Amino acid sequence: MLFNVKNFTRMFAVVVLVIGVTMSVAHTSDARADDDEDEGQRPTVSNAKWKGECGACHVAYPPRMLPAESWRAIMSGLDKHFGSNAGLDAASANEITAFLEKNADARKHDASGKPLLRITETRGFKSEHREVAARVWKNPKVKSPANCTACHTQAESGDFNEDNVKIPK
Repeated sequence: MLFNVKNFTRMFAVVVLVIGVTMSVAHTSDARADDDEDEGQRPTVSNAKWKGECGACHVAYPPRMLPAESWRAIMSGLDKHFGSNAGLDAASANEITAFLEKNADARKHDASGKPLLRITETRGFKSEHREVAARVWKNPKVKSPANCTACHTQAESGDFNEDNVKIPK
């Protein structure tokens, strides 16, 4: 007899197991894709040198906002840092670079292979800010998409949760 209840039960169990594993893997992949939505809720890491040096001119952007190759490119060009000389002594630069690399986003942000140098160019930033009207960016209290603290009231502590956003009037 071709149909055997014992074999059918085994096959059914295998099929259910395969479907369960497939769904679990798909859910994990979806969760990683949605990480940008949880960006503001992840714990913030800190380093006194990074906070002091980077935070002296702008918010000390959390390392998780860019991949390691982007941080390396930024740190290797501090003498021409977005139009300013932000050069550091070698020991400070090495410490901050190591901190940024260790805590960087593990995902690649640009398919071209070139490291992104601006957080505002990342897919996550664009996705999270797609509904922000052009007039907001032109507001003198905001000035630029890079001015996170203008709207994100807890940006200095690394919290970019939507619950803490207040768009200036």
